[in-house]
Amino acid sequence: MSTAPIIVCFRQDLRLSDHAALSAAAKTDRPILPCFIYDDASPGPWVPGGASRWWLHHSLTSIAADLEQYGVSLVIRRGAWADTLTELAHECDAHAVYWTRGYEPWFREQEEKLRSTLQTRETKRYPGGLLFEPEAIETGSGGPYKVFTPFWKACLKVAEPGAVLPAPKSLNALTETPSSLSVCDLDLLPTKPDWSGGLAEAWTPGEAGAHDRLNAFAEDHIGQYDEQRDLPARPGTSMLSPHLHHGELSPRQVWHAAHAAAVAGQRQGGIDVFLSEIGWREFSYHLLFHWPHLPEQPFREQFSGFEWREEAHDLRAWQRGQTGIPIVDAGMRQLWHTGWMHNRVRMIVASLLVKNALIHWREGEDWFWDTLVDADLASNAAGWQWVAGSGADAAPYFRIFNPVTQSARFDPEGDYLRRWVPEIAKLGKKHIHDPGSAPADVLKAAGIKLGQTYPRPMVDLKATRQRALDTYKRLRSG
Repeated sequence: MSTAPIIVCFRQDLRLSDHAALSAAAKTDRPILPCFIYDDASPGPWVPGGASRWWLHHSLTSIAADLEQYGVSLVIRRGAWADTLTELAHECDAHAVYWTRGYEPWFREQEEKLRSTLQTRETKRYPGGLLFEPEAIETGSGGPYKVFTPFWKACLKVAEPGAVLPAPKSLNALTETPSSLSVCDLDLLPTKPDWSGGLAEAWTPGEAGAHDRLNAFAEDHIGQYDEQRDLPARPGTSMLSPHLHHGELSPRQVWHAAHAAAVAGQRQGGIDVFLSEIGWREFSYHLLFHWPHLPEQPFREQFSGFEWREEAHDLRAWQRGQTGIPIVDAGMRQLWHTGWMHNRVRMIVASLLVKNALIHWREGEDWFWDTLVDADLASNAAGWQWVAGSGADAAPYFRIFNPVTQSARFDPEGDYLRRWVPEIAKLGKKHIHDPGSAPADVLKAAGIKLGQTYPRPMVDLKATRQRALDTYKRLRSG
């Protein structure tokens, strides 16, 4: 056995199965040195948010334990990715460094830096984070797509993703493992206070937990996805997004699980709609790859001059789930407690912030980045710009969600509202979506004092809708 090791650097690919870099390294006769570099130096403001750090702690703990079953240890270092990895490669006289490709602008720069500084050693980058590489999907004229539907149609014309790679049967270990931080040394968990109790109740980070959730969804819900995905009180969505973001599942594994569900008799309609949502994730990365300033600048340049309001009180009420609009408050409280929010509700709360309150979409993007366990740079940026009307293939600016109407339509019995906004739980379904419309005797019977036990609405929905449209009109005519 050759003694110079191959470093396999994990990042957002915290799994052992369907891991091309690890599989390639395992096929050699060399020792394998798995490592993780916690880079809070290179990305600037886009270091993981609080909820993502909580998940990362547990996911690293899980994969470290899985690697120990092979007799190899995960080496953890902290610092700029390329510099730290270069130091490790020299320290252990590595033969090669393998890793899974990243798409964030800062990480692409780090990849190039690593290659330039390790020219005397083999460096190999492998796919695995997407179904289709961003530069592989082009329009007829050879450029990137700006609209989702033709993008996804083009993806579906490409050869289907290949077979899933099994986890290695064995890994050769180094005789002496380099020094390593512990997962706890990274200080990823919240303290003073520890607000993560709800996250721990809701999630099981790690590759095993990811496959448990995927299997349960594929067996029980994927066939009805098209019918139940918009109902926040139902378990109709996959809730796979944090597992995909941290790479505990590959999108290829999800793709093949969905097609296996079709073979097993699940409804094709539900499966197709679910896979199109995986397609939106692909599209978001396509946009980020070709327009790297997407997280910070409006895709449509005309929105650079939009008249946003700076209103700290309204922003704080929105963040805390104290807007007085039940569906919005329910979503924001679900987010704070579990680190996740139902997708339909995400659109509703975002619309209220950027259109009714006229608060910059970057404020919402930043809050989601810090509080979502699935905080994904591409999807988060593309989603907020979609709602704001400033993004590629965005909702027209005049599409302003009415949260009361949306609530009555998608949570007709008020079950989602009663779970997350218990102050109004005693209201019947006629008034629970809009407590301000309830007669005084109904409010009294429900134990509600508007402005005291539950806030009055933060905004007048009709008046602020018109204000948003007028602001947009001025932008277009300016």
